[in-house]
Amino acid sequence: MPAKSSLLFRILGLSLLLAVVACGPAAQATRPTPISEPVPSKTPFKPMPSSPTPGPVKLWISPAVPSHLADQAKRVASVAGRPVSVVQAQDQADTLLEPVSQGVSSEWVYALVAPFPTVRDGLTLDETKQAWAGELGMPVYATPETAQALQAVLGPPTGVTQVSASDIIDQAWSARPSLALVPFDELDPRWKVMQIDGRSPIENDFELSAYPLEVGFGFSGTDADTWRSETHLPTTNRDPAKLTVVAMTGVTALTRATAWQMDLHTPTWPADLIGDWLRSADITHVSNEVSFAEDCGPPDPSRSVMRFCTQPRQMALLDDIGVDVVELTGNHELDWGAEAMLYTLNLYDQKGWQVFGGGRNLQDAQKPALFDVHGNKIAFLGCNPAGPDYDWATNTMPGSLPCDMKEIKSAIQTVKAQGYLPIMTYQWEESYRDSPLPAQVQGFRAAADDGAIIVSGSQAHQPMGFEFYDGTMIHYGLGNLFFDQMWSLPTRQEMIDRHIFYDGRYISTEILTAVSEDYAQPRPMTASERADFLASIFQASGW
Repeated sequence: MPAKSSLLFRILGLSLLLAVVACGPAAQATRPTPISEPVPSKTPFKPMPSSPTPGPVKLWISPAVPSHLADQAKRVASVAGRPVSVVQAQDQADTLLEPVSQGVSSEWVYALVAPFPTVRDGLTLDETKQAWAGELGMPVYATPETAQALQAVLGPPTGVTQVSASDIIDQAWSARPSLALVPFDELDPRWKVMQIDGRSPIENDFELSAYPLEVGFGFSGTDADTWRSETHLPTTNRDPAKLTVVAMTGVTALTRATAWQMDLHTPTWPADLIGDWLRSADITHVSNEVSFAEDCGPPDPSRSVMRFCTQPRQMALLDDIGVDVVELTGNHELDWGAEAMLYTLNLYDQKGWQVFGGGRNLQDAQKPALFDVHGNKIAFLGCNPAGPDYDWATNTMPGSLPCDMKEIKSAIQTVKAQGYLPIMTYQWEESYRDSPLPAQVQGFRAAADDGAIIVSGSQAHQPMGFEFYDGTMIHYGLGNLFFDQMWSLPTRQEMIDRHIFYDGRYISTEILTAVSEDYAQPRPMTASERADFLASIFQASGW
């Protein structure tokens, strides 16, 4: 059967061929033919267009803005990445720095002031507005920026003479009686800070919310929020954390009739009426002239012998008034002998009180008392030029510091170079007068020439006058604080000086006045007593 065989072979061959063709692509799928990548065409590089440089932030500063605050704003270089340009016209600005009631960045406190030898202590707010408007019959001075700033509080300054900051004190002093308004941070000791409705910004417990002479400054306009968030202007010109009050007092001698009254009442009884004046200070000074002694007998109010001691229990009075520093220039420190003075110094050490103007020996007596309170560095130095010589410290004996003027000059300049503000005190010869002797003027001025910012007389048993000498406040004598000299009105009158320091500067002094009663207890003067007394003291000062 050849034909069938031939046909069969053809069919088998065709089937085999189809199988090979069908299986061929699948077998080759694991080994694909390489495909060459396309070559990209060359296109020229075109950089992205840059963003336009943003224009400056245009700031206008109101003429009411205090110069210190304005200077801070002018030093801001950029806000939100944009440079700052200070413009002169308000309508050219994007942002304004001006007095505001909302969005306050800085609260500025102003003070009503008068030349230091002003008897009156304050005005009401209504009287202040009247003076501002020229209705009180006395000249009122302010710088142009202060006049602008206080318009919202006091109204248009129609009664204000506008002068430069450098001329305002001299013009006000020449026109006495006069008033002025100044920013708190520009206070000067030659001003008397006046109360408004009984409140003053130099008080420790000052409450801004109860005080009318405050102006808020801040930003307004299109970029105000950015300015507020990115700039750090001073929040105030009166930061309580930068304020220090020093209370300086006159003679303390807890002996004779004063000690007798303390035994009759309580040891703290003498301070019952004026203690808050002393306790409220950051640094309270006392010039305690009599040493404590364990063998000091009962006080004798009729004792005529001038040899004094104090019973240790009477130290409770100094504790009660918050003493921080004790002056040892008094000429009765060694009345009860060296042992009593050394015992007294140990008591002071136990209390943590500093001392100056005397010590365990001459080298110890030469050391100043140094304080750093609220950032104000204050140094106390003192000496006793009056003697007697047996009261002076030696290389081996305690006592008060004799006055070696070369050593005093060196000591003042040393503490000043260390950043301290020097207060120098003298136990000068007692004169029982309200004006100083020529030699006293010369001695006190010498300490001022050496660099003391305050020179104070601790010897006076009656108050004496003042002087401003080449930038230094000189007070020739404060009178007694706690002592039994009741035999005349001047020896019963007394002064406490509250010296105010702010941000490393001495800026003001407030005079507190009292009258001693019952041989031991000072009381605040009445208004009429104070007016008469201040007028007399200012006259004795040549004012």
